Amino acid sequence: MKNLMITCCALLVSVFTFAQSTDPVIGKWQNPSGEGKIEIYKKGDKYFGKLYWIKDANKKDEKNPEATLRGRKIQGLEILTNFVKDGQTYTGGQIYDPKSGKTYSCKMTMKGRDKLDIRGYMGVSLLGRTETWKRID
Repeated sequence: MKNLMITCCALLVSVFTFAQSTDPVIGKWQNPSGEGKIEIYKKGDKYFGKLYWIKDANKKDEKNPEATLRGRKIQGLEILTNFVKDGQTYTGGQIYDPKSGKTYSCKMTMKGRDKLDIRGYMGVSLLGRTETWKRID
Protein backbone atom coordinates (compact mmCIF):
# COMPACT_ATOMS: atom_id res chain seq x y z
CA MET A 1 0.00 0.00 0.00
CA LYS A 2 2.83 2.37 0.85
CA ASN A 3 4.52 1.74 -2.53
CA LEU A 4 1.23 2.44 -4.32
CA MET A 5 0.85 5.80 -2.54
CA ILE A 6 4.44 6.76 -3.38
CA THR A 7 3.90 5.81 -7.03
CA CYS A 8 0.64 7.79 -7.19
CA CYS A 9 2.28 10.86 -5.63
CA ALA A 10 5.21 10.65 -8.06
CA LEU A 11 2.81 10.35 -10.98
CA LEU A 12 0.81 13.40 -9.86
CA VAL A 13 3.97 15.48 -9.40
CA SER A 14 5.27 14.54 -12.86
CA VAL A 15 1.89 15.31 -14.52
CA PHE A 16 1.70 18.66 -12.71
CA THR A 17 5.29 19.53 -13.69
CA PHE A 18 4.69 18.59 -17.34
CA ALA A 19 1.47 20.65 -17.47
CA GLN A 20 3.29 23.70 -16.15
CA SER A 21 6.28 23.36 -18.47
CA THR A 22 4.35 23.07 -21.73
CA ASP A 23 2.94 26.05 -23.49
CA PRO A 24 0.49 25.83 -26.40
CA VAL A 25 2.26 28.45 -28.55
CA ILE A 26 5.59 26.61 -28.52
CA GLY A 27 6.08 24.55 -31.63
CA LYS A 28 6.14 24.73 -35.41
CA TRP A 29 3.63 26.75 -37.43
CA GLN A 30 2.90 27.39 -41.09
CA ASN A 31 1.71 30.70 -42.51
CA PRO A 32 -1.44 30.74 -44.69
CA SER A 33 0.42 31.10 -48.01
CA GLY A 34 2.52 28.02 -47.28
CA GLU A 35 5.68 29.95 -48.16
CA GLY A 36 7.12 29.84 -44.65
CA LYS A 37 7.36 27.72 -41.52
CA ILE A 38 8.02 29.32 -38.16
CA GLU A 39 9.26 27.75 -34.95
CA ILE A 40 8.12 29.49 -31.77
CA TYR A 41 10.18 28.96 -28.63
CA LYS A 42 10.76 30.48 -25.22
CA LYS A 43 13.95 32.24 -24.07
CA GLY A 44 13.84 33.20 -20.43
CA ASP A 45 10.33 34.50 -19.80
CA LYS A 46 9.68 35.73 -23.37
CA TYR A 47 8.65 34.08 -26.63
CA PHE A 48 10.40 34.30 -29.99
CA GLY A 49 9.99 32.76 -33.40
CA LYS A 50 12.33 32.07 -36.27
CA LEU A 51 11.63 31.38 -39.92
CA TYR A 52 13.22 27.94 -40.11
CA TRP A 53 11.98 27.06 -43.62
CA ILE A 54 10.97 29.10 -46.67
CA LYS A 55 10.19 28.06 -50.24
CA ASP A 56 13.23 29.87 -51.62
CA ALA A 57 15.99 29.00 -49.13
CA ASN A 58 18.47 31.33 -50.85
CA LYS A 59 16.27 34.44 -50.68
CA LYS A 60 18.04 37.43 -49.13
CA ASP A 61 16.70 40.11 -46.79
CA GLU A 62 16.83 42.68 -49.62
CA LYS A 63 14.13 45.00 -48.24
CA ASN A 64 15.76 45.45 -44.83
CA PRO A 65 16.07 49.16 -43.97
CA GLU A 66 19.63 48.51 -42.70
CA ALA A 67 21.85 48.15 -45.76
CA THR A 68 24.34 45.95 -43.88
CA LEU A 69 21.63 43.31 -43.31
CA ARG A 70 20.37 43.05 -46.88
CA GLY A 71 22.81 40.26 -47.77
CA ARG A 72 21.67 37.85 -45.05
CA LYS A 73 19.39 34.94 -45.83
CA ILE A 74 15.77 35.14 -44.71
CA GLN A 75 15.71 31.48 -43.73
CA GLY A 76 16.78 31.30 -40.09
CA LEU A 77 15.76 34.88 -39.22
CA GLU A 78 14.13 35.55 -35.88
CA ILE A 79 10.95 37.30 -37.03
CA LEU A 80 8.97 37.18 -33.75
CA THR A 81 10.53 38.87 -30.72
CA ASN A 82 9.82 39.65 -27.06
CA PHE A 83 6.30 38.31 -26.51
CA VAL A 84 4.91 37.93 -23.00
CA LYS A 85 2.15 35.47 -22.18
CA ASP A 86 -1.17 36.88 -20.96
CA GLY A 87 -3.66 33.98 -20.77
CA GLN A 88 -4.26 32.70 -24.32
CA THR A 89 -2.73 35.89 -25.78
CA TYR A 90 0.93 36.82 -26.21
CA THR A 91 1.52 40.57 -26.25
CA GLY A 92 4.24 43.21 -26.28
CA GLY A 93 6.15 41.64 -29.14
CA GLN A 94 7.10 42.55 -32.67
CA ILE A 95 7.01 40.80 -36.03
CA TYR A 96 9.43 41.45 -38.87
CA ASP A 97 8.06 41.11 -42.40
CA PRO A 98 10.96 40.24 -44.72
CA LYS A 99 8.78 40.85 -47.79
CA SER A 100 8.50 44.56 -46.93
CA GLY A 101 11.45 45.01 -44.58
CA LYS A 102 9.12 46.48 -41.95
CA THR A 103 8.72 45.63 -38.28
CA TYR A 104 5.29 45.83 -36.69
CA SER A 105 3.89 45.63 -33.19
CA CYS A 106 2.26 42.25 -32.83
CA LYS A 107 0.08 40.09 -30.65
CA MET A 108 -0.57 36.37 -30.94
CA THR A 109 -3.76 34.64 -29.79
CA MET A 110 -4.29 30.89 -29.52
CA LYS A 111 -7.47 29.72 -31.26
CA GLY A 112 -7.70 26.17 -30.04
CA ARG A 113 -4.67 23.91 -29.95
CA ASP A 114 -3.73 24.08 -33.64
CA LYS A 115 -4.52 27.64 -34.76
CA LEU A 116 -2.72 30.85 -33.90
CA ASP A 117 -3.92 34.33 -34.86
CA ILE A 118 -1.03 36.68 -35.59
CA ARG A 119 -2.01 40.36 -35.62
CA GLY A 120 0.56 42.84 -36.88
CA TYR A 121 -0.21 46.53 -36.46
CA MET A 122 1.18 50.03 -36.30
CA GLY A 123 0.25 52.11 -33.28
CA VAL A 124 -3.18 50.77 -32.38
CA SER A 125 -4.20 47.12 -32.78
CA LEU A 126 -7.33 48.24 -34.68
CA LEU A 127 -5.08 49.39 -37.52
CA GLY A 128 -3.57 46.10 -38.54
CA ARG A 129 -3.94 42.76 -40.23
CA THR A 130 -4.49 39.27 -38.85
CA GLU A 131 -3.48 35.97 -40.36
CA THR A 132 -4.06 32.53 -38.92
CA TRP A 133 -1.15 30.13 -38.71
CA LYS A 134 -1.67 26.37 -38.44
CA ARG A 135 0.34 24.02 -36.26
CA ILE A 136 2.50 21.49 -38.10
CA ASP A 137 4.47 18.47 -36.88
